[in-house]
Amino acid sequence: MNNRLPRQVKLFGAVSLLNDFASEMVYPLLPAFVTGVLGGGAAALGALDGAADAAAALIKLVAGRLADRRSRRGPLIVAGYFVAAVVRPIIAVTAAAWQVIGLRVVDRFGKGMRSPPRDALIADVTPPPLIGRAFGLHRGLDHVGAVIGPLVAWIVLSRGADLRTVIVASVAPGIVAVLLAMWAVRDHRRETARDGAAGAVSEPEIHTGRAASRLSVPFAVLAISLFYVIRIPETLMILRAQNLGIAVALIPLLWAALHVVRSSTSFVGGSLSDRIGPARTMWIGWIAYVLLAVGMGLAGSRLAAWLLFLALGVVAGLTESPERSLVSAATGGHRGSGFGVYHGLTGIAALAGGITLGLVYQRASGAAAFLVSAVGASALAILWPFWIRSHRVPPQ
Repeated sequence: MNNRLPRQVKLFGAVSLLNDFASEMVYPLLPAFVTGVLGGGAAALGALDGAADAAAALIKLVAGRLADRRSRRGPLIVAGYFVAAVVRPIIAVTAAAWQVIGLRVVDRFGKGMRSPPRDALIADVTPPPLIGRAFGLHRGLDHVGAVIGPLVAWIVLSRGADLRTVIVASVAPGIVAVLLAMWAVRDHRRETARDGAAGAVSEPEIHTGRAASRLSVPFAVLAISLFYVIRIPETLMILRAQNLGIAVALIPLLWAALHVVRSSTSFVGGSLSDRIGPARTMWIGWIAYVLLAVGMGLAGSRLAAWLLFLALGVVAGLTESPERSLVSAATGGHRGSGFGVYHGLTGIAALAGGITLGLVYQRASGAAAFLVSAVGASALAILWPFWIRSHRVPPQ
């Protein structure tokens, strides 16, 4: 068996690197921008994350259905990256928190358009035993971009620029990402024309190392969505770090360091998913989240904030690739729709969780929000092994 990942996987990894370079110049600064410049509160930050994810969720459901037609995947992917590149810099001229939320929602429209067809394309061109590695590489390079972006933002801020200037500067890598996406899609069309739907497989199975079995699609997606309901939004993670004494000027550095952890553990998570199975790998990530959320809730110093915030990057590395592997294995010839449902339901779940935990944060405390999240995640982690056994689909 050829153990080399297809070229399209690497190209789309590079596209995600550039897009996250642009996005993460802006995203970690939004809590300071909304609360400090525009006068919003923690509830506004929870709504910012939640509304953006929910808006993307609705688009993902439609884009997923459209992406079942392979000829539509390329245009959807390119359009999605284009929308994000154009809209993101406009945040710099906003004057109220609701305007930021609105533009963030439009930005996420772009994400909704591109995510299901891109993930379906990656799954199509990759042999089943390498699915975990493929998504691990993609998520890893995505997080590399999220390292570069905050570092560039920090450099610009350290030279005396304000937050609005950094946001405007994000347009440059965004445009390059669009151009590279166009190249990647064109390259894939050539490969498909020459080889005839390269890499397409029917009803792939989830590999667990010794044997393979499948989880039902609705169960797998619903279970993953529950985690998104109870997971703390990233904007509230950043706000908690600020409350524990980390200066706003250092947040881009903290965010970059977080994505170093996410990137490195994404490669590990993808490989582990192929070896022991995505369900087990994701469960390990959930357990890690419980422990770290408790720690973040009880933290009382800058040092603890740094260490725990960075350690939370392990959770993404151990869950993102396995989630996509589960969906890919369960959806067969309808990967576009499958990834659309996955991205859609998790986005709606993130909206509910973002608003709820944002209100807990604002009305009680940051510590209370993290502890509530940890309790919910621990219940999910306890139930997961039992649910897996009762929802497996026998091999056909």
